[in-house]
Amino acid sequence: MEKTTESKRDDILSLANNLRWDLGMDFHDTIIESIYEDASKIARKTARMESDKPAYSLDLKIDRWVTSRWLGFPIMFLLLALVFWITVSGANYPSGLLANLLIDMAHPALKSLAASVGLPWWLDGLLIDGAYLSMAWVVAVMLPPMAIFFPLFTLLEDLGYLPRVAFNMDNLFRKAGAHGKQALTLSMGFGCNAAGVIAARVIDSPRERLIAIITNNFSLCNGRWPTQILIATIFIGGAAPAHLAGLVSAGAVVGIAVLGILFSLAVSWGLSKTVLRGEASAFSLELPPYRPPRILQTLYTSLIDRTIFVLWRAIVFAVPAGLVIWLVANVHIGGLSLAEHFIRWANPFALIFGLNGVILLAYIIAIPANEIVIPTILMLTVLSAGMAGAGEGAGVMFELDSITDTGNILRGGGWTLLTAVNLMLFSLLHNPCSTTIYTIYKETNSAKWTLVATFLPIALGLIVCFFTTQLWLLLAQ
Repeated sequence: MEKTTESKRDDILSLANNLRWDLGMDFHDTIIESIYEDASKIARKTARMESDKPAYSLDLKIDRWVTSRWLGFPIMFLLLALVFWITVSGANYPSGLLANLLIDMAHPALKSLAASVGLPWWLDGLLIDGAYLSMAWVVAVMLPPMAIFFPLFTLLEDLGYLPRVAFNMDNLFRKAGAHGKQALTLSMGFGCNAAGVIAARVIDSPRERLIAIITNNFSLCNGRWPTQILIATIFIGGAAPAHLAGLVSAGAVVGIAVLGILFSLAVSWGLSKTVLRGEASAFSLELPPYRPPRILQTLYTSLIDRTIFVLWRAIVFAVPAGLVIWLVANVHIGGLSLAEHFIRWANPFALIFGLNGVILLAYIIAIPANEIVIPTILMLTVLSAGMAGAGEGAGVMFELDSITDTGNILRGGGWTLLTAVNLMLFSLLHNPCSTTIYTIYKETNSAKWTLVATFLPIALGLIVCFFTTQLWLLLAQ
C-alpha cells in the first residue's frame, strides 16, 4: 500500500532531523546565516546607512569617474589617445630598425647574391623586388605597432577597464540597434581589423555579432595610421601656418578616426533597420573588480595569440601581392606597362571622386596589406609620371626619409589638397585587407556576408569622396 503524502513528508523531515543531529549542525540555520552574511558583505561594499560615514571601496570610487555621464567619454578618449600615441611614437624606432635591416641592408644583399649566381633579371625582380620586398615592408611597418598596441590593449582588458568602455558605449550602440560589446571590437579594430573581427565572438547574438563584424573596418587599423599621418602632415599641416602645422595635422587624423566611429554607428543603425532588422538584445554587463595585470599572460596573449597570428596571415597574402605589383609595372604592351595602361584608363573615372588612377591601382594591388599602400603609390607615381632619378626602378616599392621629398613626388604626380583629403577619406572607407576578408569568411562561414563587408565600405567611400569633391568645387567657384 502506497504511503500518503503526509506520511512521505514526515519521513523526509525525520531523515533531515537525523542527518542534522548526526552532523552536529542545523542546516536550515547555517544556510540562512550564510545568506545574511553574504548580503551584509555586499551591503557594506555598496551602500551605507544614513548614520554611517561614507565607506566606498576603491573600485566604486574609480567607477564614479570612469563611468560618469560627463567624464566617462573624455577619460575613455584620453586613454585611447594615450594608447595610440604610445603605439605610434614607440613604433617609429623599431620600425626604422627593421626597415634598415630588411630593406636597406638585406634587399641589396639579396640582389648581389642573385647577380652572383646569374639569376635571370625577371626572376630576380619577381622574387626579390616583388615578393621579398612586399613581405619586408609588411613586417617592418606592421610588427612594431602591433607588438605595442596589443599588449597595451590586453593590459586595459586585464585591469578591468574595457568592460567600463562597453558600459559607457552601450547606450549609443543600443540606439543603433547593435550590442554594447561592439565598442570592444571597435577598439580592438584600431590595432587590427582582423583581430577586431575575431573579438566579435564576445557578442552572443548572431545578428549583433554580424553587425559588429561588418562595421569593424571603419576602425582605422595600424596599417592605415601611417598613411593618414603622412598625408595629413604633407598636405593638411602644410596648408596651415608653420606654428600650427603639427596641431592641425594631428587634428585631421583624429577627425578621420572619430568619423570612422560615427560611420560604424550609422551603418550599424542602417543594417539593424534593414537586412539585419531586430531589436538590440538586453545583456547583463558585469563590471569585474580592478586587478593587477598578469604580465606573462598579457605578453603571451597579445604577442603570440594576436600579433604573430595576424602578422603571419598578412605575410601569406603580402607575398603574392608583391608578385602582382612587380608584374604590372614590368609587363609591357604597346610600349607601356600594364600599370600605365590602367592608370591612364582609370584617371577620368577617378577624378570624379577627387582621386587618381595611381591611388585606385595602389588600393587594388595592395589589398593584402594596407602597410604597402604608400610605397606602392610612390612607385606608381614615379613610373606613370616618368620622374628620372626617383625611386629604385619599376615595380620596386620605396619610401623616403624626407617628408618634403615625398611631398614633391606626390605633387609632381598631380596631387592637390583635394586629392589628399579624399585619400584620407578613402583610406578610412575602402575594402578590408585580404587578411581581414579571410577572417570575416572564417568567422561568418558565409560568402554573402563576406562580400557585403568587403564592398559596402568601398561604395560608401566613393559616395563620400564624390560629394566632398562636388562641395570643394562648389566652394572654389
